[in-house]
Amino acid sequence: MALRHATFTDENLRLPEDAFSFEGFQRWVESEDFPDTGRIDYLAGDVEIDMSPEDLYTHGLVKGAIHAALQQLIIGRLGDVYTDKARISSRFAGLSVEPDVVVVLFDTLKSGRVRYVPAAVQQPDRFSGIEGAVDLVVEVVSDGSKNKDLKRLPPLYAKTGIPEFWLADARGGKVSFQIHTLEEGKYVPVEADAEGWTPSPRLGLSFRLLRLQSLISTPYFVLENRPA
Repeated sequence: MALRHATFTDENLRLPEDAFSFEGFQRWVESEDFPDTGRIDYLAGDVEIDMSPEDLYTHGLVKGAIHAALQQLIIGRLGDVYTDKARISSRFAGLSVEPDVVVVLFDTLKSGRVRYVPAAVQQPDRFSGIEGAVDLVVEVVSDGSKNKDLKRLPPLYAKTGIPEFWLADARGGKVSFQIHTLEEGKYVPVEADAEGWTPSPRLGLSFRLLRLQSLISTPYFVLENRPA
C-alpha cells in the first residue's frame, strides 16, 4: 500500500483519521470542523494543505483577471464561472480540490456529466460543490503550489475528464500563460501564435494574458480574447 501523507503549512491544523480516504475527506469537507480559510486538496490519497496568504501581485490579481474575463464572456449565457472555495470532486480520479477558477457550461450540466452537490442545509438552489468533469479549470502557480500545479494536478484533472486545463505563472519577468487540451487521456499544450494568442478549443476563442503597469507603476493583468 502506498504511504499517504499530508503537506502542512499550519502546524495547528489537525486532520481526521479517515481524511486520507476520498469518502473520509469528503465527510470532513462537509463538517463544521473543516477550515474556512486556506486551500485544502485531496490528491489520490494525499492531503495538501496551504494556509498561507496568496501573493497579491503574482497570484491574486492574476486569478482575478482571468475570472473577470471569463465571467464577462460566459456567465448567464453559456454557463457558470467560479473562483475561491468552489470545490470539484471525482471519486474515480480520487480528487477533491478548489481550483483557482472553474467553468461549467450549461450544456455540460444538462448532459449529466457534471452535477452540483446539494448543501447540508437542504434548501433549493443551495449547493456546496461540483462533481464530475467540469469544462475548464485554471491554476495560477505560486511558490508553495509549484509542484502541485505542474506535476500532481494535471494527471488527476485529466483522469477526471476535464477537457481543458489553463496554467498561468506570473512570478518571473515574463508572464507564462498556457492552455492544455485533453487528448487520449493526457493534456497537450495548445500552441500560441507569434503575438501570444492561444486558442481555447472548448470556448472557441483565443486568449492572451498581459501584465501592464498602473498609474503608480504597480502591475495589473488583463486576459484578452478574440475569435479563434
